[in-house]
Amino acid sequence: MSKNKAQTGEKAATAAGKSLAGKKATKTEKTAAASAVSQAPKSEGQTGKKAASAAGKVLNSKKATKAEKAAAASTLAQTPAKSGKKK
Repeated sequence: MSKNKAQTGEKAATAAGKSLAGKKATKTEKTAAASAVSQAPKSEGQTGKKAASAAGKVLNSKKATKAEKAAAASTLAQTPAKSGKKK
């Protein structure tokens, strides 16, 4: 996979931090939020398959807050692009 140079913005990082600190956030929501925080500026994190899957579930959740969905969207935006070639 190629490296994605996108990073979590300040608003999304703040939303992700709130999700991590929230007592009502599910494990899936916290996984997506943690991935977003790990990709804040000055970090070289990339979204893995597990975090991308969790982020997708958060975006589809009717119970997720706006902040949790913002963090999940940021996480998905930073998923490395797949190259068309198989190794």
